[in-house]
Amino acid sequence: MHSPEHCFTRFTADISGYELPTQFTFPFYYTPHPLCVMAAKQLQQHLLAQTDFEHDFGLVNEETGRGKMFGVLLVKSPQGELGFLSAFSGKIADQNLIPRFVPPVYDMLTDEGFFRAETDAINAANAEYKTCAANPELADLKAQIQADRAAYQQEEQTQRQVMIDGRAARKRQRQQGEQTLNADDLKILLDELGKQSVAEKNVLKYLKQAWDEKLATKEARLAELEQQLAHLKEQRKTLSNALQHKLHKQYRFLNNHGEARDLVDIFADTTNPIPPAGAGECAAPKLLQYAFKHGFKPLALAEFWWGVSPKSEVRQHKKFYPSCNSKCQPILGHMMQGLDVEPNPLAENWAEDKELEIIYQDDAMVVVNKPSGLLSVPGKTIKDSAYTRLQAMYPDVEGPFVIHRLDMATSGILVFALTKRANKSLQKQFMARDVQKRYMALLEGVLNEPEGEISLPMRGDPDDRPRQLVCFEHGKHAETYWQLIDVKDGRSKVYMYPKTGRTHQLRVHSAHHMGLNMPMVGDGLYGEKANRLHLHAEMLELDHPYSKERMVFQAECEF
Repeated sequence: MHSPEHCFTRFTADISGYELPTQFTFPFYYTPHPLCVMAAKQLQQHLLAQTDFEHDFGLVNEETGRGKMFGVLLVKSPQGELGFLSAFSGKIADQNLIPRFVPPVYDMLTDEGFFRAETDAINAANAEYKTCAANPELADLKAQIQADRAAYQQEEQTQRQVMIDGRAARKRQRQQGEQTLNADDLKILLDELGKQSVAEKNVLKYLKQAWDEKLATKEARLAELEQQLAHLKEQRKTLSNALQHKLHKQYRFLNNHGEARDLVDIFADTTNPIPPAGAGECAAPKLLQYAFKHGFKPLALAEFWWGVSPKSEVRQHKKFYPSCNSKCQPILGHMMQGLDVEPNPLAENWAEDKELEIIYQDDAMVVVNKPSGLLSVPGKTIKDSAYTRLQAMYPDVEGPFVIHRLDMATSGILVFALTKRANKSLQKQFMARDVQKRYMALLEGVLNEPEGEISLPMRGDPDDRPRQLVCFEHGKHAETYWQLIDVKDGRSKVYMYPKTGRTHQLRVHSAHHMGLNMPMVGDGLYGEKANRLHLHAEMLELDHPYSKERMVFQAECEF
């Protein structure tokens, strides 16, 4: 079922007029090759017609469905025939092995594997832990101890009040005796009062001893039960970590040189040496592994989303997306060794020959029109930026000071302070949101409303930085107002007014299915790559840092 002849798919359409790719796809930022687009469409037709599995992708009912990432790998077979391999990320219908699709790098669900046996051991440990945690004696002891402590505290307070009242009464008796009694009778009285004081203190002492003994017995038993619980929890954790490590060692990935490395080895040199959950289960590693293992020559790769959009990530039905960074980048970095891969466009300086236009400049600040492709500030590999160019242009000023930033792919207005005084004033305005900003964007799709507001909280995607997620649980408030300008050729031009300044806010609010559900043209992170991201910071309004005069700056948009 998963032999090369079963997983290799021939094109049903005529492909004679298409040129083969000259380099393998850089999977983290790419435009899919036309043959990969054809392969994806053929696979999508198969998904609509197939009867090999049942899975609700949400194509009929979005409320109940769950979408999935699929991948196609354009290959030449060992016999030199052109075709493609297909894969899905993770599992479908709780299955790893489905006809036509390549198998996983390691199948943890096979009966002969250790995964089931060790999972059973973990499940048994978990069941024992739950049984121990649900022991009624545990809850009963906690309740008894809590009640006993409350009663102890109440009785102690009562006895202390008795002692306070007794002390006051004895003081009055002593004072009265000193005035009315002779020496012998006074001595008798004082002895009696002393005995009363000792007796009251003894009552408190014995009360505390009795309660401490009572509590100690119960607390010792509670500690014993909690120690058992902690031991079972640690045992479960140890078993789970051991299984995870053992699994990671089973995932051995080949590259074009025939060299194999497991997940533990691959991630050892990364910032997080523990492989993330699901590493190796994505479509791209599965495809390359099968190709290398069975003698297919990889030519190009593409991955697309099929089905309803997830709640957090930006994913749209049939749209192509790059491979993820945290899980796939280390793995594919190894697997692509020996392949002639397209250069990383994100490591190229797209704006090397582009001019940084000065819109306004005085002693306090400089306002520029940043071209698309130029960084606002220096990056890890690319040092050319609006900031470094201004440093060179104004070598004798206190600044420039960075006030705000635009994404590398976004063009438009940027403000830099030239003095510390101006920097303080401008920073204060931005923090207080006294600065008005207007962006222009071109969206893939036709908007039917003239204007609207989007409020979707956002946070970074820990598994796929720098991408951002919509997250109602942990995200930060993000709000955008938009106005429709024009509709032409199936695209909508809009003004966007960010009321907050989250990373990629306008891009996510445009592309996410709970936002406008229309990615910006050329958005390689949340839509499809083009010649540029069609997002431009077109207008900015602020108070001059010295004169406090309200100023409006505009930069004409090129799209």
